[in-house]
Amino acid sequence: MLVLAVLGGAIEFYDFIIFVFFAPVIGQLFFPPAIPDWLRQLQTVGIFAAGYLARPLGGIIMAHFGDLLGRKRMFTIFVLLMSVPTLLMGLLPTYVLLGLLAPVLLLAVPCMQGTAVGGEVPGAWVFVSEHVPGRHVGYACGTLTAGLTAGILLSSLIATGINKNFAADQVADFAWRLPFLLGRLFGLCSV
Repeated sequence: MLVLAVLGGAIEFYDFIIFVFFAPVIGQLFFPPAIPDWLRQLQTVGIFAAGYLARPLGGIIMAHFGDLLGRKRMFTIFVLLMSVPTLLMGLLPTYVLLGLLAPVLLLAVPCMQGTAVGGEVPGAWVFVSEHVPGRHVGYACGTLTAGLTAGILLSSLIATGINKNFAADQVADFAWRLPFLLGRLFGLCSV
């Protein structure tokens, strides 16, 4: 159980943080080219921040339905809920194709991810602490937290690999999507 919770947490943070590593490219692709670069980056980071604002909603949902339906079931659902918007992020049409609808759809993705993280992470800590012997609760919760950090490390390694193995125009053209599509694969394996 602990291993699955750690894996789920790592995937959650991978999916959420990978956005940050590709924010400059995402800003270029999802906002009008006529706006200044500083404003484009501010809007991109603001969209990422919206995911943090959505986290309490996920916590409320997880707490309520975790008590009703069981934390394990809700934990699995929230891991799946995280991988779906990650897949959508990898498939989103850009500003060139959708115009102003592109940044609106882009905003929806981190909000869904933030809701999933807000439900999954606290739910995982509760789930793990309820299922390990009392003397191992600290170790188990620490291991879970290490898994979250491993997800951040994995996202940084994959972003570095993408940026080292593809030219800047290839990253802007298609390679920025690869880590999001890979995140979907990680999410399915975790579920």
